[in-house]
Amino acid sequence: MLSLQNKNIIITGASSGIGRECAILASKLGARVILIARNQEKLEETLSAMSGNGHIIIAGDVTDYEKLKNSLTEIINIDTKHINGIVHCAGREMTKPFFLTKAEHFRELLEVHLIAGLEIIRFCSKKDYLPEDGASYVFISSIMAELGSAGLSPYCASKSAITSTVKALALEMAPKKVRVNSVEPGCVMTDLLQKRFSKMSSEEIEAIKNQHPLGLGTPEQVANVVCFLLSDLSSWITGTNIVVDGGYSAH
Repeated sequence: MLSLQNKNIIITGASSGIGRECAILASKLGARVILIARNQEKLEETLSAMSGNGHIIIAGDVTDYEKLKNSLTEIINIDTKHINGIVHCAGREMTKPFFLTKAEHFRELLEVHLIAGLEIIRFCSKKDYLPEDGASYVFISSIMAELGSAGLSPYCASKSAITSTVKALALEMAPKKVRVNSVEPGCVMTDLLQKRFSKMSSEEIEAIKNQHPLGLGTPEQVANVVCFLLSDLSSWITGTNIVVDGGYSAH
């Protein structure tokens, strides 16, 4: 049976959308969760929907590395002792015609979607923080890592960078019994997607919906796959990017 009993899991972007649902499901499966996001109030809303006790909130920007490491150091040394899993779900939406993008836009999304997750992994993979039986790290990527879409060049670039990085990390960290994977959702009804839809016509939105044979996804459907990857049931899976897109990429 799927279980995360007695596992300590870090989830970034836990204040809304996929990150929120990953935190809720992980708690129901028995995990102790460290929730990270910028919005304290929304983190507390997530916490109120979770099961079990001992969950911890860190309100802050995932790119404020020193502050985040200081917070994690205190939590791990005093409370959890080790980290069994990480879900890097922190993300930002950006829709811009390519000729209006600047280098800083590409850097911003790469920093949030990939580099922040790598910094957390680097810190939590220290010998003293890593369980003897290893750990599982999951990046939330996007089907846009595989496919393109007009106006999303910085977003696509940052998500596709996850694909190859996951493979490299999986090979390098396998001797430590650490598995590294990513999940590539299609269009999921989150705040980020709603923000993107707010800039589109009803015809454009309907076209996107029609491209998903099983309809648009829900955060819960993605969280199911993430928690499977965190669990021991996926102990022989690493270096993989799992597509969860309702058939979008089957066209």
